[in-house]
Amino acid sequence: MKDAFTSRKYIIIAFVVLAALLLIIRLFVIQVVKDTYRLSADNNVLRYVTQYPARGLIYDRNNKLMVFNQAAYDLMVVPAQVTSIDTAEFCELLEITKSSFNDRMNSAISYSRRAPSVFLKQISAESYARFQEKLFLYPGFYVQPRTLRKYSKPIAGHILGYVSEVDESVVKNDPYYKAGDYIGKLGIEEAYEKNLRGKRGVTIYLVDVYSRIKGSYADGRMDTVAVQGEDIISTVDMDLQEYGELLMKNKSGSIVALEPKTGEVLTLVSSPNYDPGLLVGRIRSENFMKLSADTSLPLFNRAIQAKYPPGSTFKPINGLIGLQEKVIEPSTLFGCSNGYLFIGCHSHSSPLDLIHGISNSCNAYFCQVYRRILENPAYPNVEAAYVKWKEYLDQFGFGQRLGIEFTNELTGFVPSPSYYDRFYGKNGWKALTIISMAIGQGEVETTPLQMANMTAAIANRGYYYTPHIVKSIGAEGKPDGKYLLKHTIEIDSANFESIVLGMEEAVNGGAGATARSAAIRNIIVCGKTGTAENPHGKDHSVFIAFAPKDDPKIAIAVYVENAGFGASYAAPIASLMIEKYLTGEVTNKYSEQRMLELNLIAGE
Repeated sequence: MKDAFTSRKYIIIAFVVLAALLLIIRLFVIQVVKDTYRLSADNNVLRYVTQYPARGLIYDRNNKLMVFNQAAYDLMVVPAQVTSIDTAEFCELLEITKSSFNDRMNSAISYSRRAPSVFLKQISAESYARFQEKLFLYPGFYVQPRTLRKYSKPIAGHILGYVSEVDESVVKNDPYYKAGDYIGKLGIEEAYEKNLRGKRGVTIYLVDVYSRIKGSYADGRMDTVAVQGEDIISTVDMDLQEYGELLMKNKSGSIVALEPKTGEVLTLVSSPNYDPGLLVGRIRSENFMKLSADTSLPLFNRAIQAKYPPGSTFKPINGLIGLQEKVIEPSTLFGCSNGYLFIGCHSHSSPLDLIHGISNSCNAYFCQVYRRILENPAYPNVEAAYVKWKEYLDQFGFGQRLGIEFTNELTGFVPSPSYYDRFYGKNGWKALTIISMAIGQGEVETTPLQMANMTAAIANRGYYYTPHIVKSIGAEGKPDGKYLLKHTIEIDSANFESIVLGMEEAVNGGAGATARSAAIRNIIVCGKTGTAENPHGKDHSVFIAFAPKDDPKIAIAVYVENAGFGASYAAPIASLMIEKYLTGEVTNKYSEQRMLELNLIAGE
């Protein structure tokens, strides 16, 4: 009996010791190992001050700084600590009204009397310098540093995008962001937000029950340092971008220039445009509303969102497909009697071969080429031949997003057979029904970016790289791997030679050449004019080109809305851009002055 009692006694003692040991271990973990538990328990006596990182800088392809940061400050307030102050002087220093002061204070009180909240956002460095000297006179107020974007030049708004405060939907859907954070919108700022934004830090202070700071918590051991965002080298030539925007001033339209061998975007102009500096700081919301209400649509990125008929700039594509499908040869002759059926044409010599069909931009020539493509006896019917024709267009990137980093890129449009079936019925349409597609009219729609990409593919004699706007990220970064993949078009490289010769002849040929206004001394430019029909007014002036002929370094597409013939305005602008990029200067001062002074926007 005694042995049983002794045995139970030891079991109870062991149980008590074990429980005590477990309790001690738990307390040790909570108090020493996991100090964050105590931190959580002390939330009511701690103040967390976010240390916002500086966003990464953005440079052009020549390492010229495009976007950097400037200091700004958020004025915070703890209403319970605010005593009698000189509100008149306070408002004067911060350039706000007494009514605004009262509204902001009431808003802060409704949030919390003892927790800090933002009283005034994004105070400039200049205003802060004045205010800082007297900050001690205003208990309850303190400043939290931020940064705002600053631009080396007032250009490239559509390329760069802008930065704005996150809204509720962003905070809800992405756990990284908190109310008061900033996020990139459109352009490079949005596409590379995760690289540019950096990483937030935090400083933790001990505060008393009145939210007065008593010192650093845990001697700063729990603080974290903000990490600056990664810098980005863009593909853009800032000088060329600035020049393109000058040439397009007082005009609506777009210029897109690519480096053919890489797909790098040299310039992307959308006009009318806007100064990106307008969308910075406290004036951002007001200016955004003004820009949104502007009927000239400065926020609309025509380079990647506007859909135009390509017009005669589309003829080289039909020529290439005709050669590949073996329905024509370079020597194939077609006559022209000022047009083909209901499609007119200008006066020129006749008949013409393929090279001179391109250089003279003969509508009749390419109507007959297109008809042969669709009535090719190698296919069972017109629909099957059309499907093959559309496959070639798909390979050039038409009718789809090319994949540039910008989220607002549109697809353009190339009809499928079912599109025509809905209008004409199954087997109810034929080549002549859609013959206007031969000259880039009808239903086909393309963006300026797609036309520049097509031109790059011709310059490369059959391949292209996806257009992209960023060259490298961070110290050793490279663009996304998809921008390093070559897209090969299933057209023999030999077939491109006749097209290139036709485009060379269009610019540098004799009588009948339609693009002589684009010629540059000592540089062989290959180009093609276009006049895109516009149902809402005067036709659009279009031009595509690349240069030099045998070692292409630039491919360009220019659209000038409501400007008529391609040779009148789009071709001279493209010529000036090409010479500026290849040589650094412009020799045709007369053409330059004419384009700079030209105003095609009604009412100005």
